Amino acid sequence: MNATIRDAADKIRLWREKPQVFAREVFGMEPDPWQDELFEVFPHEPRIAMKACAGPGKTAGLAILCWNFLLTRPHPKIAATAVSGDNLRDNLWTEMAKWRERSPLIKSAFEWQAERIFARDHPETWWMAARKWSKSATPDQQGNTLRGLHGDYVMAVVDESGGVPDPVMVTVENIGASAKEWHVLQAGNPTHLEGPLYRACTSARDLWYVIEITGDPDDPKRATRVSIDWARSQIAQHGRDNPLVMINVFGKFPPSSLNALLGPDDVNAALGRHAKETDYSAAPRILGVDVAREGDDCSVMFPRQGIVAFAPEIRRNIGSVEGAGMVSRKWQDWEADAAFVDNSGGFGGGWLDQLVTLGRNPSGVHFAASADDPRYANKRSEMYFRLAEWIKNGGCLPASCTELVGELTSTIYYFKGDKLALIDKDQIKAMLGRSPDRADALALTFAYPVAPRMPQGLPLPRIQRPYDPYARLN
Repeated sequence: MNATIRDAADKIRLWREKPQVFAREVFGMEPDPWQDELFEVFPHEPRIAMKACAGPGKTAGLAILCWNFLLTRPHPKIAATAVSGDNLRDNLWTEMAKWRERSPLIKSAFEWQAERIFARDHPETWWMAARKWSKSATPDQQGNTLRGLHGDYVMAVVDESGGVPDPVMVTVENIGASAKEWHVLQAGNPTHLEGPLYRACTSARDLWYVIEITGDPDDPKRATRVSIDWARSQIAQHGRDNPLVMINVFGKFPPSSLNALLGPDDVNAALGRHAKETDYSAAPRILGVDVAREGDDCSVMFPRQGIVAFAPEIRRNIGSVEGAGMVSRKWQDWEADAAFVDNSGGFGGGWLDQLVTLGRNPSGVHFAASADDPRYANKRSEMYFRLAEWIKNGGCLPASCTELVGELTSTIYYFKGDKLALIDKDQIKAMLGRSPDRADALALTFAYPVAPRMPQGLPLPRIQRPYDPYARLN
């Protein structure tokens, strides 16, 4: 063996035993402490699970180890999957391409394609494949995603495993049956209290080497790629016990699963749903009014009568005088029975004062106020749960208001102690890129009980008195 070949063999052996050296020498990467831990244990641990906060570089860690395995083992086979095909393509597969571009050695030795990476000299036996599964597939079909991975050196990689169904992981356990060396890597955010990542961190912890990655600004071992200013702002705004802060900042499982209040199918079914006028004509006519808090937000007035919500009126950059006038005109023309105006933080105070001046009797609603029903953490949670129940029981939404799909399906609930609560509005706004103003206005129509309308043909008394939302409860 000549010196050049011997030196190359020694280098490959070093990189195989020390992936952290490989990361520095081949890619010029300086790993975070948690990545150093990952690279240190990889050669010795067949099962590694990364429970991570948001944005620490976990996909980069996976990509580095995939390249390490491809370069330092003879004729290796790697199968990679993720929570969805789009996620796999946009994250891990893109990350593999990024690191390939940074290394002339890797780029010369391996070809990168949309769903396959392979050694140029051995394309049939030396590869990494992207594998997708369908959420509509049966458990058996999902389980086939990583089936058939056999060889002396094999590895399965599951990115965003927090939301991956169990059948996808079941077949992974078989890859080590006849292999000389095998590894299963999974990484994800702790969003689910079930599934492969949760099980690896709890009931099957003795089988997995678990690396916990945090963005906690006060933890010296924190992931440095997570902005410390962002982490502190999230904690200050929402609190350390907020479930999304626990997941995204601390990388911890929340005390209960996060759930969308409504699914897309629920909302889409309600859009354009029709009802006979006789099904709702005796119900009270209610206006829900959400007042814009900032320049980019909308002021929305949503009319609802019984099981039917009608098209809302939406205004931008509208003052209290003009806004109150809009509500008053609708109140008169539609002969509304009540109007509930968002007065959280006092933003609707001017609208309420102007409506009183115009002879109306609106009710201000504070979203953070106590709920009437002790099951809910506050009035906002109570209103939204009433709205969700209304939709599931046949409520009709205006077909033109498609924005409600995103706004309602982004509304996530959790248990705060023994009460049902919703994630903060600012967090929904961050997910949507806009404020859920339409959903807030519609939810306001469920703020308090309103007496039914008088049957047609009977005189409807128009006595001016303050609206008492608790009258029917006494």
